[in-house]
Amino acid sequence: MTAALQPLLPSHPLLRLSLAPRGGLPHHVDGAWWPHSYDLLTELPRLLAGLPTAWGHISSVTVNGATWAATPGRMLVFNQVVRLRRSAAVSAPHTVCLLAPNRGRWDLLVVPPDTPRSAAEPLMAAATGGGV
Repeated sequence: MTAALQPLLPSHPLLRLSLAPRGGLPHHVDGAWWPHSYDLLTELPRLLAGLPTAWGHISSVTVNGATWAATPGRMLVFNQVVRLRRSAAVSAPHTVCLLAPNRGRWDLLVVPPDTPRSAAEPLMAAATGGGV
């Protein structure tokens, strides 16, 4: 099953994403994402639109199956197919893994949507090397 999504309208909530700086020390995660909900069909297009163009076309996204709402096996995002995978790995319940062919893999810490701003912002800063 494939879900088709239209481009987002400006009235949609802003993307809450913080990426670790390139170069320097290696990072456990490449950034932090604070989605507005666990509805991947709504949140993923906004995330992919906000990623650096150098990351290329993200063709596969893996999320924790126990955390995110049910999703189809793939979806159409901005006229490109993205394969959606669900993992049961206990080791990474709060991450999302993004894959781009011949470009790389990026792991983002997912800050739960219901986290208060006062707690989410320090988590995002710490995940990207910005300290607390």
